[in-house]
Amino acid sequence: MEKTYDHKKVEENIYKSWEEKGYFKPEVNPNNAPYSIILPPPNANAPLHFGHAMYVIEDILIRYHRMKGAAALWLPGADHAGFETQFVFEKHLANEGKSRFDYDRETLYQMIWDFVQKNRGGMESQLRKLGFSLDWTRAKFTLDPDIVAIVYKTFKKLYDDGLVYRAKRLVNYCTYDGTSFSDLEVVMKDTTGILYEISYPVKSVGEIIVATSRPETMYGDAAVMVHPEDSRYKNLIGKSVLIPLSDREIPIIADEFVDKDFGTGAVKVTPLHNFDDWEVGQRHKLSGLQVIGFDGKLQNTGVVDGLFTKEARKKTIELLEGKGFLRGEKGYDTTRRLCYKCKNVLEPLPMEQWFVKMEPLVNSAIDAVRKGRIKIIPASFKKIYFQFLENIRDWNISRQIVWGIRIPAWFCEKCLNWTVTDGITPENCSKCESKDIQQDTDTFDTWFSSAQWPFATLLENSSDFQRFYPTTVMETGYDILRWWVARMVMVGLYATGKVPFENIVLHGLVKDPYGKKMSKSRGNVVNPIELVEQYGADAVRFALVYGTALGNDQALSYAKLQGMSNFTNKLWNIGRFIEMN
Repeated sequence: MEKTYDHKKVEENIYKSWEEKGYFKPEVNPNNAPYSIILPPPNANAPLHFGHAMYVIEDILIRYHRMKGAAALWLPGADHAGFETQFVFEKHLANEGKSRFDYDRETLYQMIWDFVQKNRGGMESQLRKLGFSLDWTRAKFTLDPDIVAIVYKTFKKLYDDGLVYRAKRLVNYCTYDGTSFSDLEVVMKDTTGILYEISYPVKSVGEIIVATSRPETMYGDAAVMVHPEDSRYKNLIGKSVLIPLSDREIPIIADEFVDKDFGTGAVKVTPLHNFDDWEVGQRHKLSGLQVIGFDGKLQNTGVVDGLFTKEARKKTIELLEGKGFLRGEKGYDTTRRLCYKCKNVLEPLPMEQWFVKMEPLVNSAIDAVRKGRIKIIPASFKKIYFQFLENIRDWNISRQIVWGIRIPAWFCEKCLNWTVTDGITPENCSKCESKDIQQDTDTFDTWFSSAQWPFATLLENSSDFQRFYPTTVMETGYDILRWWVARMVMVGLYATGKVPFENIVLHGLVKDPYGKKMSKSRGNVVNPIELVEQYGADAVRFALVYGTALGNDQALSYAKLQGMSNFTNKLWNIGRFIEMN
Protein backbone atom coordinates (compact mmCIF):
# COMPACT_ATOMS: atom_id res chain seq x y z
CA MET A 1 0.00 0.00 0.00
CA GLU A 2 1.16 3.52 -0.82
CA LYS A 3 1.92 5.91 2.03
CA THR A 4 -0.68 8.47 0.92
CA TYR A 5 -4.31 7.63 0.15
CA ASP A 6 -5.22 8.41 -3.47
CA HIS A 7 -9.01 8.39 -3.78
CA LYS A 8 -8.80 8.45 -7.59
CA LYS A 9 -7.19 5.00 -7.59
CA VAL A 10 -9.56 3.47 -5.06
CA GLU A 11 -13.11 4.86 -5.03
CA GLU A 12 -14.23 4.23 -8.60
CA ASN A 13 -12.84 0.70 -8.72
CA ILE A 14 -14.26 -0.39 -5.39
CA TYR A 15 -17.71 1.04 -6.24
CA LYS A 16 -17.70 -0.81 -9.56
CA SER A 17 -16.77 -4.03 -7.77
CA TRP A 18 -19.55 -3.63 -5.18
CA GLU A 19 -22.17 -2.94 -7.87
CA GLU A 20 -21.10 -5.84 -10.12
CA LYS A 21 -21.17 -8.29 -7.19
CA GLY A 22 -24.73 -7.25 -6.33
CA TYR A 23 -23.91 -5.91 -2.86
CA PHE A 24 -26.45 -3.07 -3.24
CA LYS A 25 -29.42 -5.40 -3.71
CA PRO A 26 -31.70 -6.46 -0.83
CA GLU A 27 -31.15 -10.02 -2.03
CA VAL A 28 -27.77 -9.88 -0.24
CA ASN A 29 -29.79 -10.69 2.89
CA PRO A 30 -32.78 -12.41 1.22
CA ASN A 31 -34.59 -13.83 4.23
CA ASN A 32 -34.09 -11.03 6.74
CA ALA A 33 -36.35 -8.15 7.82
CA PRO A 34 -36.90 -5.46 5.16
CA TYR A 35 -35.58 -1.90 5.36
CA SER A 36 -36.40 0.46 2.49
CA ILE A 37 -35.79 3.99 1.27
CA ILE A 38 -36.99 5.42 -2.04
CA LEU A 39 -34.51 8.01 -3.31
CA PRO A 40 -36.11 11.45 -3.80
CA PRO A 41 -35.64 11.55 -7.58
CA PRO A 42 -33.29 14.28 -8.81
CA ASN A 43 -34.37 16.22 -11.89
CA ALA A 44 -33.19 14.46 -15.03
CA ASN A 45 -32.67 17.72 -16.92
CA ALA A 46 -29.31 18.80 -15.49
CA PRO A 47 -26.26 17.70 -13.49
CA LEU A 48 -26.53 17.31 -9.72
CA HIS A 49 -26.17 20.35 -7.49
CA PHE A 50 -24.49 20.27 -4.09
CA GLY A 51 -27.75 19.69 -2.22
CA HIS A 52 -27.92 16.24 -3.80
CA ALA A 53 -24.76 15.26 -1.95
CA MET A 54 -26.94 15.16 1.18
CA TYR A 55 -28.19 11.79 -0.07
CA VAL A 56 -25.26 10.63 2.06
CA ILE A 57 -27.66 10.51 5.03
CA GLU A 58 -29.75 7.90 3.23
CA ASP A 59 -26.61 6.01 2.25
CA ILE A 60 -25.48 5.91 5.88
CA LEU A 61 -28.87 4.52 6.95
CA ILE A 62 -28.94 1.92 4.16
CA ARG A 63 -25.34 0.76 4.69
CA TYR A 64 -25.84 0.57 8.46
CA HIS A 65 -28.97 -1.58 8.22
CA ARG A 66 -27.47 -3.67 5.39
CA MET A 67 -24.47 -4.41 7.63
CA LYS A 68 -26.85 -5.32 10.47
CA GLY A 69 -28.33 -7.96 8.19
CA ALA A 70 -31.50 -6.27 6.94
CA ALA A 71 -32.77 -6.83 3.41
CA ALA A 72 -32.04 -3.18 2.62
CA LEU A 73 -33.50 -1.63 -0.53
CA TRP A 74 -32.45 1.84 -1.68
CA LEU A 75 -34.34 2.39 -4.93
CA PRO A 76 -33.04 5.09 -7.31
CA GLY A 77 -34.96 7.11 -9.85
CA ALA A 78 -35.13 10.30 -11.88
CA ASP A 79 -37.83 12.95 -12.15
CA HIS A 80 -38.97 14.29 -15.53
CA ALA A 81 -39.58 17.60 -13.67
CA GLY A 82 -42.24 18.87 -16.09
CA PHE A 83 -42.21 22.66 -16.01
CA GLU A 84 -38.65 22.98 -14.75
CA THR A 85 -37.32 20.81 -17.56
CA GLN A 86 -39.31 22.63 -20.24
CA PHE A 87 -38.05 25.94 -18.79
CA VAL A 88 -34.43 24.71 -19.03
CA PHE A 89 -34.98 23.40 -22.55
CA GLU A 90 -36.57 26.66 -23.70
CA LYS A 91 -33.45 28.50 -22.54
CA HIS A 92 -31.47 26.02 -24.64
CA LEU A 93 -33.71 26.82 -27.63
CA ALA A 94 -33.35 30.56 -27.03
CA ASN A 95 -29.57 30.23 -27.31
CA GLU A 96 -30.19 28.83 -30.78
CA GLY A 97 -32.53 31.67 -31.69
CA LYS A 98 -35.65 29.51 -31.44
CA SER A 99 -38.63 29.03 -29.10
CA ARG A 100 -41.27 26.45 -28.20
CA PHE A 101 -43.63 28.09 -30.69
CA ASP A 102 -41.47 26.92 -33.59
CA TYR A 103 -42.48 23.26 -33.12
CA ASP A 104 -45.62 21.17 -32.96
CA ARG A 105 -46.42 19.32 -29.75
CA GLU A 106 -45.06 15.92 -30.77
CA THR A 107 -41.78 17.32 -32.12
CA LEU A 108 -41.16 19.48 -29.06
CA TYR A 109 -41.91 16.55 -26.72
CA GLN A 110 -39.45 14.29 -28.56
CA MET A 111 -36.76 16.99 -28.51
CA ILE A 112 -37.13 17.39 -24.75
CA TRP A 113 -37.14 13.59 -24.31
CA ASP A 114 -33.82 13.29 -26.14
CA PHE A 115 -32.40 16.20 -24.11
CA VAL A 116 -33.45 14.57 -20.83
CA GLN A 117 -32.16 11.10 -21.69
CA LYS A 118 -28.77 12.57 -22.51
CA ASN A 119 -28.58 14.40 -19.18
CA ARG A 120 -30.09 11.56 -17.17
CA GLY A 121 -27.13 9.27 -17.86
CA GLY A 122 -24.70 11.92 -16.66
CA MET A 123 -26.69 12.45 -13.48
CA GLU A 124 -26.68 8.74 -12.66
CA SER A 125 -22.92 8.53 -13.18
CA GLN A 126 -22.55 11.41 -10.71
CA LEU A 127 -24.56 9.50 -8.10
CA ARG A 128 -22.14 6.60 -8.58
CA LYS A 129 -19.19 8.98 -8.32
CA LEU A 130 -20.50 10.12 -4.95
CA GLY A 131 -20.51 6.51 -3.76
CA PHE A 132 -24.23 6.03 -3.20
CA SER A 133 -25.03 2.33 -2.78
CA LEU A 134 -28.27 2.33 -4.81
CA ASP A 135 -29.84 -0.78 -6.32
CA TRP A 136 -29.51 0.30 -9.95
CA THR A 137 -31.30 -2.83 -11.18
CA ARG A 138 -34.54 -1.32 -9.85
CA ALA A 139 -34.01 2.24 -11.17
CA LYS A 140 -37.17 4.07 -12.25
CA PHE A 141 -38.09 7.20 -14.23
CA THR A 142 -41.28 9.19 -13.67
CA LEU A 143 -42.20 8.76 -17.35
CA ASP A 144 -41.72 4.98 -17.41
CA PRO A 145 -44.91 3.43 -18.89
CA ASP A 146 -45.72 1.52 -15.69
CA ILE A 147 -45.36 4.69 -13.58
CA VAL A 148 -47.57 6.66 -16.00
CA ALA A 149 -50.20 3.90 -15.86
CA ILE A 150 -50.33 4.16 -12.05
CA VAL A 151 -50.64 7.97 -12.21
CA TYR A 152 -53.56 7.59 -14.63
CA LYS A 153 -55.20 5.00 -12.38
CA THR A 154 -54.95 7.30 -9.34
CA PHE A 155 -56.40 10.23 -11.29
CA LYS A 156 -59.34 8.10 -12.47
CA LYS A 157 -59.98 6.84 -8.93
CA LEU A 158 -59.96 10.41 -7.59
CA TYR A 159 -62.34 11.46 -10.36
CA ASP A 160 -64.72 8.54 -9.80
CA ASP A 161 -64.73 9.29 -6.05
CA GLY A 162 -65.64 12.94 -6.68
CA LEU A 163 -62.27 14.21 -5.48
CA VAL A 164 -61.16 15.56 -8.86
CA TYR A 165 -63.25 18.23 -10.54
CA ARG A 166 -62.92 20.74 -13.34
CA ALA A 167 -63.74 24.37 -12.60
CA LYS A 168 -63.13 27.86 -13.86
CA ARG A 169 -61.23 29.74 -11.17
CA LEU A 170 -58.49 32.29 -10.80
CA VAL A 171 -55.07 30.69 -11.07
CA ASN A 172 -51.51 31.93 -10.66
CA TYR A 173 -50.53 32.35 -14.31
CA CYS A 174 -47.13 33.21 -15.75
CA THR A 175 -47.68 35.02 -19.04
CA TYR A 176 -43.99 34.57 -19.87
CA ASP A 177 -43.83 30.79 -19.39
CA GLY A 178 -47.42 30.23 -20.46
CA THR A 179 -48.63 28.05 -17.60
CA SER A 180 -50.46 28.16 -14.29
CA PHE A 181 -49.06 27.19 -10.90
CA SER A 182 -50.36 25.98 -7.56
CA ASP A 183 -50.03 28.28 -4.54
CA LEU A 184 -46.91 26.46 -3.31
CA GLU A 185 -44.97 27.34 -6.47
CA VAL A 186 -45.46 31.07 -5.97
CA VAL A 187 -42.65 33.25 -4.61
CA MET A 188 -44.02 35.95 -2.33
CA LYS A 189 -41.82 39.06 -2.42
CA ASP A 190 -42.26 42.02 -0.09
CA THR A 191 -41.90 45.28 -1.95
CA THR A 192 -43.00 48.93 -2.04
CA GLY A 193 -45.82 49.84 -4.39
CA ILE A 194 -47.90 52.86 -5.32
CA LEU A 195 -51.50 53.35 -4.23
CA TYR A 196 -53.39 55.48 -6.72
CA GLU A 197 -56.45 57.48 -5.67
CA ILE A 198 -58.93 57.68 -8.52
CA SER A 199 -62.26 59.50 -8.78
CA TYR A 200 -65.18 57.32 -9.86
CA PRO A 201 -68.22 59.50 -10.77
CA VAL A 202 -71.37 58.54 -8.82
CA LYS A 203 -74.52 58.92 -10.89
CA SER A 204 -76.45 62.05 -9.89
CA VAL A 205 -74.51 62.45 -6.59
CA GLY A 206 -70.85 63.36 -7.11
CA GLU A 207 -67.87 61.08 -6.80
CA ILE A 208 -66.19 58.41 -4.69
CA ILE A 209 -62.41 58.25 -4.41
CA VAL A 210 -61.16 54.70 -4.91
CA ALA A 211 -57.68 53.52 -3.84
CA THR A 212 -56.02 50.90 -6.04
CA SER A 213 -52.56 49.60 -6.83
CA ARG A 214 -53.63 48.36 -10.28
CA PRO A 215 -55.34 51.09 -12.28
CA GLU A 216 -54.73 49.15 -15.51
CA THR A 217 -57.31 46.53 -14.46
CA MET A 218 -60.05 49.10 -13.74
CA TYR A 219 -61.56 48.38 -17.16
CA GLY A 220 -62.58 44.97 -15.77
CA ASP A 221 -64.15 46.28 -12.55
CA ALA A 222 -67.43 44.73 -11.40
CA ALA A 223 -68.10 47.04 -8.42
CA VAL A 224 -66.76 49.61 -5.99
CA MET A 225 -66.74 48.29 -2.43
CA VAL A 226 -66.89 49.97 1.00
CA HIS A 227 -67.29 48.75 4.58
CA PRO A 228 -70.97 48.59 5.63
CA GLU A 229 -70.22 50.55 8.84
CA ASP A 230 -68.17 53.30 7.19
CA SER A 231 -70.16 56.47 7.84
CA ARG A 232 -68.46 58.28 4.94
CA TYR A 233 -70.08 56.06 2.36
CA LYS A 234 -73.30 54.68 3.90
CA ASN A 235 -75.45 56.94 1.75
CA LEU A 236 -73.71 55.71 -1.43
CA ILE A 237 -74.27 51.95 -0.95
CA GLY A 238 -76.52 50.67 -3.71
CA LYS A 239 -75.86 53.58 -6.04
CA SER A 240 -74.04 53.27 -9.36
CA VAL A 241 -70.72 54.67 -10.50
CA LEU A 242 -69.09 55.03 -13.89
CA ILE A 243 -65.68 53.52 -14.48
CA PRO A 244 -63.39 56.38 -15.56
CA LEU A 245 -62.24 56.28 -19.22
CA SER A 246 -64.73 53.53 -20.14
CA ASP A 247 -67.99 54.94 -18.65
CA ARG A 248 -69.27 51.43 -17.89
CA GLU A 249 -71.76 51.45 -15.03
CA ILE A 250 -71.12 49.34 -11.91
CA PRO A 251 -72.67 49.25 -8.40
CA ILE A 252 -71.33 50.37 -5.03
CA ILE A 253 -71.52 47.41 -2.65
CA ALA A 254 -70.81 46.90 1.05
CA ASP A 255 -68.66 44.10 2.46
CA GLU A 256 -66.84 43.66 5.77
CA PHE A 257 -63.74 42.56 3.86
CA VAL A 258 -62.85 46.24 3.34
CA ASP A 259 -60.37 47.81 5.76
CA LYS A 260 -61.82 51.24 6.54
CA ASP A 261 -58.41 52.59 7.49
CA PHE A 262 -56.58 51.51 4.34
CA GLY A 263 -56.28 54.04 1.54
CA THR A 264 -59.55 55.89 1.11
CA GLY A 265 -61.71 53.11 2.55
CA ALA A 266 -63.16 52.49 -0.92
CA VAL A 267 -61.73 49.86 -3.25
CA LYS A 268 -62.55 48.53 -6.68
CA VAL A 269 -63.61 44.93 -7.20
CA THR A 270 -62.02 43.18 -10.20
CA PRO A 271 -63.01 39.52 -9.78
CA LEU A 272 -61.11 38.17 -12.79
CA HIS A 273 -57.76 39.71 -11.81
CA ASN A 274 -57.53 39.53 -8.01
CA PHE A 275 -57.90 36.51 -5.70
CA ASP A 276 -59.65 38.43 -2.92
CA ASP A 277 -61.96 40.10 -5.42
CA TRP A 278 -62.80 36.68 -6.86
CA GLU A 279 -64.11 35.63 -3.43
CA VAL A 280 -66.06 38.89 -3.13
CA GLY A 281 -67.46 38.33 -6.60
CA GLN A 282 -68.67 34.87 -5.60
CA ARG A 283 -70.45 36.27 -2.54
CA HIS A 284 -72.10 39.15 -4.41
CA LYS A 285 -72.63 37.36 -7.75
CA LEU A 286 -70.32 39.71 -9.66
CA SER A 287 -68.31 38.79 -12.74
CA GLY A 288 -66.53 41.73 -14.39
CA LEU A 289 -64.45 41.47 -17.55
CA GLN A 290 -61.17 39.71 -18.30
CA VAL A 291 -58.99 42.57 -19.45
CA ILE A 292 -55.56 40.88 -19.29
CA GLY A 293 -54.99 38.09 -21.80
CA PHE A 294 -52.86 34.99 -21.36
CA ASP A 295 -50.19 36.72 -23.43
CA GLY A 296 -49.91 39.43 -20.75
CA LYS A 297 -51.49 42.11 -22.95
CA LEU A 298 -54.59 44.20 -22.20
CA GLN A 299 -57.83 43.35 -24.00
CA ASN A 300 -61.51 44.36 -23.94
CA THR A 301 -60.66 47.87 -22.70
CA GLY A 302 -61.17 49.98 -25.82
CA VAL A 303 -58.44 52.21 -24.42
CA VAL A 304 -55.15 50.34 -23.88
CA ASP A 305 -55.69 47.11 -25.82
CA GLY A 306 -52.50 45.41 -26.99
CA LEU A 307 -50.24 46.94 -24.33
CA PHE A 308 -48.42 44.87 -21.72
CA THR A 309 -49.48 45.60 -18.13
CA LYS A 310 -46.64 48.00 -17.28
CA GLU A 311 -47.22 50.09 -20.40
CA ALA A 312 -50.99 49.90 -19.89
CA ARG A 313 -50.64 51.18 -16.32
CA LYS A 314 -48.47 54.07 -17.44
CA LYS A 315 -50.89 54.99 -20.25
CA THR A 316 -53.93 54.68 -17.96
CA ILE A 317 -52.36 56.98 -15.36
CA GLU A 318 -51.58 59.55 -18.04
CA LEU A 319 -55.18 59.48 -19.30
CA LEU A 320 -56.64 59.65 -15.76
CA GLU A 321 -54.45 62.60 -14.92
CA GLY A 322 -55.27 64.37 -18.19
CA LYS A 323 -59.00 64.05 -17.57
CA GLY A 324 -58.85 65.01 -13.90
CA PHE A 325 -59.66 61.59 -12.43
CA LEU A 326 -56.30 61.03 -10.70
CA ARG A 327 -56.45 62.59 -7.20
CA GLY A 328 -53.26 61.34 -5.56
CA GLU A 329 -50.50 58.76 -5.20
CA LYS A 330 -49.06 57.19 -2.05
CA GLY A 331 -46.32 54.65 -1.39
CA TYR A 332 -47.28 51.55 0.55
CA ASP A 333 -45.87 48.16 1.53
CA THR A 334 -47.21 45.24 -0.47
CA THR A 335 -46.40 41.69 -1.54
CA ARG A 336 -46.03 40.51 -5.13
CA ARG A 337 -46.56 37.01 -6.46
CA LEU A 338 -43.64 35.96 -8.65
CA CYS A 339 -42.97 32.93 -10.85
CA TYR A 340 -40.43 30.82 -8.97
CA LYS A 341 -38.39 30.22 -12.13
CA CYS A 342 -38.43 33.36 -14.31
CA LYS A 343 -39.29 35.75 -11.41
CA ASN A 344 -41.85 37.63 -13.52
CA VAL A 345 -45.00 38.87 -11.77
CA LEU A 346 -47.76 36.26 -11.91
CA GLU A 347 -51.19 37.33 -13.09
CA PRO A 348 -54.38 36.04 -11.42
CA LEU A 349 -56.28 34.89 -14.51
CA PRO A 350 -59.50 32.88 -14.94
CA MET A 351 -58.97 29.39 -16.36
CA GLU A 352 -60.73 26.07 -16.45
CA GLN A 353 -58.46 23.62 -14.67
CA TRP A 354 -58.51 20.25 -12.95
CA PHE A 355 -58.49 20.51 -9.16
CA VAL A 356 -58.09 17.92 -6.40
CA LYS A 357 -60.33 18.37 -3.35
CA MET A 358 -57.95 18.54 -0.43
CA GLU A 359 -60.29 18.54 2.55
CA PRO A 360 -61.27 14.84 2.30
CA LEU A 361 -57.58 13.84 2.10
CA VAL A 362 -56.24 16.01 4.92
CA ASN A 363 -57.57 14.34 8.07
CA SER A 364 -55.95 10.96 7.46
CA ALA A 365 -52.59 12.66 6.75
CA ILE A 366 -52.83 14.65 9.98
CA ASP A 367 -53.87 11.61 12.02
CA ALA A 368 -50.99 9.53 10.64
CA VAL A 369 -48.51 11.90 12.27
CA ARG A 370 -50.53 12.72 15.39
CA LYS A 371 -51.06 9.04 16.17
CA GLY A 372 -47.42 8.15 15.52
CA ARG A 373 -47.81 5.99 12.42
CA ILE A 374 -45.41 8.46 10.80
CA LYS A 375 -42.65 10.12 12.82
CA ILE A 376 -41.16 13.45 11.73
CA ILE A 377 -37.51 14.01 12.64
CA PRO A 378 -36.68 16.63 13.90
CA ALA A 379 -40.05 16.81 15.66
CA SER A 380 -40.06 20.62 15.46
CA PHE A 381 -41.14 20.34 11.80
CA LYS A 382 -44.46 18.77 12.79
CA LYS A 383 -45.81 22.27 13.36
CA ILE A 384 -45.08 23.25 9.73
CA TYR A 385 -46.64 20.00 8.51
CA PHE A 386 -49.86 20.52 10.47
CA GLN A 387 -50.06 24.21 9.61
CA PHE A 388 -49.86 23.46 5.89
CA LEU A 389 -52.49 20.72 5.97
CA GLU A 390 -54.90 22.64 8.21
CA ASN A 391 -54.88 25.64 5.87
CA ILE A 392 -54.66 23.88 2.54
CA ARG A 393 -56.68 24.90 -0.52
CA ASP A 394 -57.79 22.72 -3.42
CA TRP A 395 -54.87 21.73 -5.61
CA ASN A 396 -54.63 22.94 -9.20
CA ILE A 397 -52.98 20.04 -11.04
CA SER A 398 -53.24 21.33 -14.65
CA ARG A 399 -50.15 22.67 -16.40
CA GLN A 400 -50.14 24.26 -19.85
CA ILE A 401 -46.92 22.64 -20.99
CA VAL A 402 -45.94 19.87 -23.40
CA TRP A 403 -43.39 18.00 -21.28
CA GLY A 404 -44.99 15.62 -18.83
CA ILE A 405 -47.88 13.20 -18.39
CA ARG A 406 -50.81 14.39 -20.48
CA ILE A 407 -54.14 14.46 -18.62
CA PRO A 408 -56.36 11.52 -19.70
CA ALA A 409 -59.53 13.54 -20.23
CA TRP A 410 -61.42 14.12 -23.49
CA PHE A 411 -63.81 17.02 -24.19
CA CYS A 412 -66.95 16.47 -26.24
CA GLU A 413 -67.72 19.30 -28.66
CA LYS A 414 -71.33 18.16 -28.93
CA CYS A 415 -72.55 17.86 -25.31
CA LEU A 416 -69.63 19.67 -23.57
CA ASN A 417 -69.00 16.63 -21.35
CA TRP A 418 -65.56 15.44 -20.17
CA THR A 419 -64.71 11.76 -20.49
CA VAL A 420 -62.02 10.71 -18.00
CA THR A 421 -60.22 7.38 -18.38
CA ASP A 422 -57.31 5.53 -16.77
CA GLY A 423 -55.18 6.27 -19.84
CA ILE A 424 -57.08 4.37 -22.52
CA THR A 425 -58.14 6.59 -25.43
CA PRO A 426 -61.96 6.45 -25.69
CA GLU A 427 -63.67 6.02 -29.04
CA ASN A 428 -66.56 8.29 -28.14
CA CYS A 429 -68.05 10.52 -25.48
CA SER A 430 -69.13 8.66 -22.33
CA LYS A 431 -72.36 10.71 -22.19
CA CYS A 432 -73.69 11.22 -25.74
CA GLU A 433 -71.39 8.77 -27.60
CA SER A 434 -70.28 11.44 -30.07
CA LYS A 435 -66.93 10.73 -31.69
CA ASP A 436 -66.10 14.44 -31.82
CA ILE A 437 -63.88 14.41 -28.73
CA GLN A 438 -60.49 16.02 -28.12
CA GLN A 439 -57.94 15.22 -25.40
CA ASP A 440 -57.03 17.94 -22.91
CA THR A 441 -53.76 19.55 -24.01
CA ASP A 442 -52.64 20.11 -20.40
CA THR A 443 -50.24 17.88 -18.49
CA PHE A 444 -50.24 16.93 -14.81
CA ASP A 445 -48.43 19.07 -12.27
CA THR A 446 -45.18 17.17 -11.63
CA TRP A 447 -45.89 17.20 -7.90
CA PHE A 448 -49.11 15.27 -8.59
CA SER A 449 -47.28 12.41 -10.29
CA SER A 450 -44.34 12.47 -7.86
CA ALA A 451 -46.76 12.40 -4.90
CA GLN A 452 -47.30 8.77 -5.96
CA TRP A 453 -43.58 7.95 -6.15
CA PRO A 454 -43.19 5.68 -3.07
CA PHE A 455 -45.87 3.19 -4.15
CA ALA A 456 -45.59 3.70 -7.92
CA THR A 457 -41.93 2.64 -7.91
CA LEU A 458 -42.74 -0.63 -6.14
CA LEU A 459 -46.03 -1.68 -7.71
CA GLU A 460 -44.50 -3.06 -10.91
CA ASN A 461 -42.97 -5.82 -8.80
CA SER A 462 -45.80 -6.96 -6.52
CA SER A 463 -43.45 -8.94 -4.29
CA ASP A 464 -41.38 -5.77 -3.74
CA PHE A 465 -44.54 -3.87 -2.87
CA GLN A 466 -45.64 -6.51 -0.39
CA ARG A 467 -42.23 -6.62 1.22
CA PHE A 468 -40.98 -3.03 1.18
CA TYR A 469 -44.15 -0.93 1.40
CA PRO A 470 -44.71 1.09 3.50
CA THR A 471 -41.11 2.19 3.09
CA THR A 472 -39.07 2.79 6.23
CA VAL A 473 -37.71 6.30 5.69
CA MET A 474 -38.35 9.32 3.50
CA GLU A 475 -35.26 11.51 3.90
CA THR A 476 -35.15 14.88 2.15
CA GLY A 477 -34.61 18.61 2.61
CA TYR A 478 -37.00 20.43 4.92
CA ASP A 479 -37.74 22.93 2.16
CA ILE A 480 -40.01 20.47 0.32
CA LEU A 481 -41.92 19.20 3.36
CA ARG A 482 -45.03 21.02 2.11
CA TRP A 483 -44.41 20.82 -1.65
CA TRP A 484 -43.87 17.08 -1.77
CA VAL A 485 -43.71 15.15 1.50
CA ALA A 486 -47.15 16.14 2.83
CA ARG A 487 -48.69 15.43 -0.56
CA MET A 488 -47.06 11.99 -0.67
CA VAL A 489 -48.67 11.20 2.69
CA MET A 490 -52.14 12.30 1.50
CA VAL A 491 -52.02 10.56 -1.88
CA GLY A 492 -50.28 7.46 -0.54
CA LEU A 493 -52.89 6.93 2.16
CA TYR A 494 -55.69 7.49 -0.36
CA ALA A 495 -54.34 5.18 -3.06
CA THR A 496 -53.02 2.31 -0.90
CA GLY A 497 -54.70 2.67 2.49
CA LYS A 498 -51.23 2.65 4.08
CA VAL A 499 -48.74 5.34 5.02
CA PRO A 500 -46.08 5.68 2.31
CA PHE A 501 -43.24 5.74 4.87
CA GLU A 502 -42.85 5.29 8.60
CA ASN A 503 -40.31 8.05 9.22
CA ILE A 504 -39.79 11.50 7.69
CA VAL A 505 -36.19 12.61 8.21
CA LEU A 506 -35.36 16.20 7.21
CA HIS A 507 -31.95 17.71 6.58
CA GLY A 508 -31.05 21.37 6.14
CA LEU A 509 -29.74 23.28 3.15
CA VAL A 510 -26.09 23.40 2.15
CA LYS A 511 -25.14 27.03 1.59
CA ASP A 512 -22.03 28.66 0.19
CA PRO A 513 -19.04 29.41 2.46
CA TYR A 514 -20.60 32.81 3.27
CA GLY A 515 -23.90 31.30 4.38
CA LYS A 516 -25.85 32.37 1.28
CA LYS A 517 -28.17 30.04 -0.62
CA MET A 518 -26.54 28.62 -3.73
CA SER A 519 -28.15 29.76 -6.97
CA LYS A 520 -27.11 30.11 -10.59
CA SER A 521 -28.13 33.78 -10.60
CA ARG A 522 -25.71 34.49 -7.75
CA GLY A 523 -23.00 32.49 -9.46
CA ASN A 524 -22.16 30.66 -6.22
CA VAL A 525 -23.24 27.13 -7.16
CA VAL A 526 -20.66 24.50 -6.25
CA ASN A 527 -20.47 21.33 -8.31
CA PRO A 528 -20.17 18.37 -5.90
CA ILE A 529 -18.24 16.33 -8.47
CA GLU A 530 -15.49 18.95 -8.62
CA LEU A 531 -15.04 18.60 -4.86
CA VAL A 532 -15.05 14.80 -5.17
CA GLU A 533 -12.26 15.08 -7.75
CA GLN A 534 -10.26 17.26 -5.37
CA TYR A 535 -10.92 15.70 -1.96
CA GLY A 536 -12.53 12.31 -2.64
CA ALA A 537 -16.12 11.16 -2.19
CA ASP A 538 -15.54 9.89 1.36
CA ALA A 539 -14.14 13.24 2.48
CA VAL A 540 -17.02 15.19 0.88
CA ARG A 541 -19.62 12.89 2.41
CA PHE A 542 -18.04 12.98 5.87
CA ALA A 543 -17.71 16.78 5.75
CA LEU A 544 -21.45 17.11 5.11
CA VAL A 545 -22.57 15.06 8.11
CA TYR A 546 -19.81 15.72 10.64
CA GLY A 547 -21.03 18.11 13.34
CA THR A 548 -24.29 18.85 11.47
CA ALA A 549 -27.63 18.40 13.19
CA LEU A 550 -30.67 17.23 11.23
CA GLY A 551 -32.90 20.06 10.02
CA ASN A 552 -30.12 22.66 10.34
CA ASP A 553 -28.55 24.54 7.46
CA GLN A 554 -24.79 24.48 7.04
CA ALA A 555 -22.22 26.52 5.14
CA LEU A 556 -19.82 24.70 2.87
CA SER A 557 -16.45 24.65 4.64
CA TYR A 558 -13.26 24.05 2.68
CA ALA A 559 -11.38 23.73 5.98
CA LYS A 560 -13.71 20.89 6.97
CA LEU A 561 -13.28 19.25 3.57
CA GLN A 562 -9.51 19.33 3.98
CA GLY A 563 -9.82 18.01 7.51
CA MET A 564 -11.97 15.09 6.34
CA SER A 565 -9.51 14.43 3.53
CA ASN A 566 -6.75 14.18 6.13
CA PHE A 567 -8.95 11.83 8.15
CA THR A 568 -9.46 9.45 5.21
CA ASN A 569 -5.69 9.39 4.84
CA LYS A 570 -5.38 8.36 8.50
CA LEU A 571 -7.87 5.52 7.93
CA TRP A 572 -5.80 4.43 4.96
CA ASN A 573 -2.67 4.35 7.08
CA ILE A 574 -4.43 2.34 9.78
CA GLY A 575 -5.09 -0.28 7.10
CA ARG A 576 -1.52 0.04 5.87
CA PHE A 577 -0.20 -0.46 9.42
CA ILE A 578 -2.35 -3.60 9.85
CA GLU A 579 -1.13 -5.00 6.53
CA MET A 580 2.50 -4.31 7.46
CA ASN A 581 2.09 -6.20 10.73
